[in-house]
Amino acid sequence: MRWYVVASLLTVLTSSQGILTTLSQSNGGYKYDYATVPFLAEVFKLLVSSVFLWREMQNSPPPKMTMDWKSVRLYPIPSIIYLIHNNVQFATLTYVDTSTYQIMGNLKIVTTGILFRLFLKRKLTNLQWMAIMLLAVGTTTSQVKGCGEASCDSFFSSPIQGYLFGALSACLSALAGVYTEFLMKKNNDSLYWQNVQLYTFGSIFNMGRLLMDDFRSGFEEGPWWQRLFNGYNMTTWLVVLNLGTTGLLVSWLMKYADNIVKVYATSMAMLLTMVLSVILFNFKPTVQLFLGIIICMMSLHMYFAPPSTLVDLPLTVKPVSESVSEVPAERKTDS
Repeated sequence: MRWYVVASLLTVLTSSQGILTTLSQSNGGYKYDYATVPFLAEVFKLLVSSVFLWREMQNSPPPKMTMDWKSVRLYPIPSIIYLIHNNVQFATLTYVDTSTYQIMGNLKIVTTGILFRLFLKRKLTNLQWMAIMLLAVGTTTSQVKGCGEASCDSFFSSPIQGYLFGALSACLSALAGVYTEFLMKKNNDSLYWQNVQLYTFGSIFNMGRLLMDDFRSGFEEGPWWQRLFNGYNMTTWLVVLNLGTTGLLVSWLMKYADNIVKVYATSMAMLLTMVLSVILFNFKPTVQLFLGIIICMMSLHMYFAPPSTLVDLPLTVKPVSESVSEVPAERKTDS
């Protein structure tokens, strides 16, 4: 499967993630325990990866699977980071609207670029660094609140808690993504075997989170497995399915592409999110939001386009020796 096909699917699913989560709310809150959604999504990814791994093992030769403890012990680390990140996402959406949530998520590309350089030793060109900074400017522009039709008491259009949670979510996402790419590419193990390890630990840590919540509440509502599906409806199940499928697509990109492709794919999702928010939530996009999206699109083109399409390169001039050597031949032919 081509990476751009996977990236396009990721764009569509990511754009609907915030909208589905918002639709699953009731009176600004959740009737269900939102900590159960990441847990069920991890179980879904584990089951799907196990089925594909089983199918691979029926082939000859069987897939490569490193079972050394020194390798396996590295897989709980991204699970812990993703556990925190998934729950921060829900907290963010209680303070900001879906378009703001999606645009703030693009801050992850800045931290991803930095972590690329620091930890994965990936070198980016000057144009690519400029594109990353341009994306940061675009996301900032989209957050500026106009002073014509509303009060200017606050520079931000949403509560400061929402922006803090959004920034934390972006940093955690970049950190987890870069580390996961390191795990995926450090050997030639089967993608599905690597996924099974990731999602096994992910399920365990999310289960631990649910158990800790029970102890904090003194089991007032009973153990987590008895209320696992309380408050669930069709929209909530779509959130679980969306989150799980998105995770599978991301793992594919980590194995066969890189974090920058993944992050830019999710940044494109903000365009679709804005359109759907206008239709579903009567969201009124501001001029600043449109300007921010245009700047982000320019950043996207600047990062991935060949340098020759961005700057006018000087024409190649033939060496003097070649020009001189061609003159006698032409004269000889004329004679």
